[in-house]
Parts: sequence; C-alpha cells; structure tokens
Amino acid sequence: MTPAISVTGLTRRYRDHLALDQISLEVQTGSIIGLLGRNGAGKTTLLRILAGQEFPSSGGVLVHGARPAENEAVLRRMVFVREDQTYPDFKVRHALRVASWFYPHWSAELADALLADFGLPADRAVKKLSRGMRSALGIVIGLAARAELTMFDEPYAGLDAVARQIFYDRLLADYAEHPRTILLSTHLIDEAAGLLERVVVIDRGRIVLTADTDDLRGVATAVSGPVLAVDEFTAGHVVWGRRRLAGQASVVVVGALDEADHLRAGSLHLDLAPLSLQQLVVQAAGQPADTLERTTA
Repeated sequence: MTPAISVTGLTRRYRDHLALDQISLEVQTGSIIGLLGRNGAGKTTLLRILAGQEFPSSGGVLVHGARPAENEAVLRRMVFVREDQTYPDFKVRHALRVASWFYPHWSAELADALLADFGLPADRAVKKLSRGMRSALGIVIGLAARAELTMFDEPYAGLDAVARQIFYDRLLADYAEHPRTILLSTHLIDEAAGLLERVVVIDRGRIVLTADTDDLRGVATAVSGPVLAVDEFTAGHVVWGRRRLAGQASVVVVGALDEADHLRAGSLHLDLAPLSLQQLVVQAAGQPADTLERTTA
C-alpha cells in the first residue's frame, strides 16, 4: 500500500537557518500521529511542505505517492489547519460553504454538529470572532473535510479545556467511523496522549524519535534517592539528565525495568516513576537520535 506520507532526506534552509536537516519519515494510512517537539523545532515547516505551501531546499516529499506542491489532485485529498489560520472577509457560513466546494468528502452534517458543539454563530463575520472561536472554526473545517490526510498545527489557540475536550472527543468519534491519516502537532502532549497511536519527535530540525505510543510505555523511568544508591543502581544503564542536590540525585534511566530492577530499587530506598509522554519528549530533545529507537525496536 502506498504510504500516506513519504519523506526522504528532506532539508529546508532559510538563509543561515537550518529548519529541517536531512529528515526521513514514512507514515502509513489510517492512524493518528502526534508531531511533537519544542517551538522552533521544525514541526510547522514540515507540515507546510507536506501541504504544498513551501518547497524543500532538497530531498523528496510524496503525499499519497505524488509531490504535493502545485498538485491540485493531491491537495484536494488533504486539509491543513494552522494555528494562525486566516480567512477572507467571510461570515462563518460562507467559510464553510467554500470549504465544502473544495473537499470531496465534506460532511455538512458534521459541520453543523460541530458549530453547535462550539457555539459558533454561523452568521457572524469571521473577523469578529474571538481567537478561540477562530480556532474552533478551523477545527470544524479540518474535521468536516474528512480529508484522507488531515493535518492540525496547534489548532486550539484560545480554546478552554472544555472546548479542547470537545475537539478530542469529536476527532476520535469521527475517526472511528471514517478512518484517515491525522497528523496533530501539539505542545499539550499529555492532554492529547490518549489520541495518539504513534509519535514523531523533532528537535532542532531532526527527527529524534518515531515510535508507537504503546511501545513507549515504561521505556524511561525517573530514579531518585541517595547519590550513592542512584549511582549503584544506574551502573550499566543508559542515563539522561543527571541532577544532584545535597546528598540526593535524580536521573532518567532509558530502557524497560524488570521485576528484579524494582526489587533492587526498593532495597536501595530509591523512588521509581515512569515518565509521561510529555516528560519523555522533553528528555528526548537533545539526545542522540537512536537512543530510544534502540529500546523500542
């Protein structure tokens, strides 16, 4: 089966700034992928190139087996919702009508339901919407398009926790009924973790981790306690981010711990705590790209 996304040796340079550095990535159809990383890591640049809104400096990019840039047949099969989405001088209902002309799988029924969920007034001018309501409008278009490749770039600026939960619930429900490939760039990692089947972590223009979320459970553990005990326990393990305060130390051990490890930690009076997905992403940034790949392979 042709991958939804195939990227090979992709580089994007802006004068003296290297936004993407020789990245390669393949995404199969029918999954929800989290595109994670710090601000400025290269997430938005990658999404813009996938959406045909930028050209790469070098490397190959295929979406559904074809180059996306200036390719209407490919662009009609995707929707890209940005944090800074802009609209013409339209009312909300006009923006939805125009979207329905472009996207062949558009669901007016879903769009109407989402308008009601978010309390979006169809006859209000888009320019008079609050920031949160503009974000909600982008979400409505992104979900109602039911595009084969759906990309959201931090889509919920200005939305409160209740509205974000509506987004998550509606996304999962419609994805279950109408599977497609969804790429979600977000900094609310733990909040969105339950949605994600796979994660791609970008740091300083390079992919440092690609893995199924199930494979990441228990792959890194925070170990804390007396310095000598921590040193004894972690000998022979891959360790990240050692911190020390007075006679106490805290480190992250990479790799699954077994029952014997837990018993040994107890005998050494150490505290063990598995890292959340967000903590794992923070720790992975700046580490060699294959550190976690080896433990999740």
